[in-house]
Amino acid sequence: MHHLAQLIDEFGYLAVVVGTFLEGETILVLAGFAAHQGYLNLGWTILAAFIGSAAGDQLWFLLARYHGRRWLDRRPGLAARLAPASRWLERNPTLFILGFRFVYGIRNVAPVAIGLSDIPARRFVLLNLLAAAVWACLFAVIGYVFGEAVEAVLGRLKAVEQHLFAAGVLCVLFYFAARWLAGVIRRRIG
Repeated sequence: MHHLAQLIDEFGYLAVVVGTFLEGETILVLAGFAAHQGYLNLGWTILAAFIGSAAGDQLWFLLARYHGRRWLDRRPGLAARLAPASRWLERNPTLFILGFRFVYGIRNVAPVAIGLSDIPARRFVLLNLLAAAVWACLFAVIGYVFGEAVEAVLGRLKAVEQHLFAAGVLCVLFYFAARWLAGVIRRRIG
């Protein structure tokens, strides 16, 4: 476990930035749990999550804004996946931008739908930053409080906590590796 603590100490915040750039909630809840266990600082964890989440959504927004139409024209199936998000966006753009990261299943396509819309980039940036800050605080604190709940149930059994945390980290890493591999296979096949 000493090596795990050393890895978290060296790469923990970078892992939070990368994890929240790509996906989000799971890695951030685990990071909040790590903060409760003393491996990470909760404030720095929230900042890392804010940076990763805001940057990831901003990147997808910009890619869609400047290259999305051409790319989407070549992928009619993706246009169908964007349709529900686009309809919600048209009905209430401010609420959509503030809330998409809290709705499972649309977090990754929402910035693309917004980038393809006529919403001004400045408006998206401001609302995206606000929503990323709220999201980062909320999910990091959920992980931190979850750590308190685990500690209350398990007491101070450090070995069990470290094994649970290590298992959680491995599950998250396996999840992202499997998603990456599935994407590579899909691109090669189709």
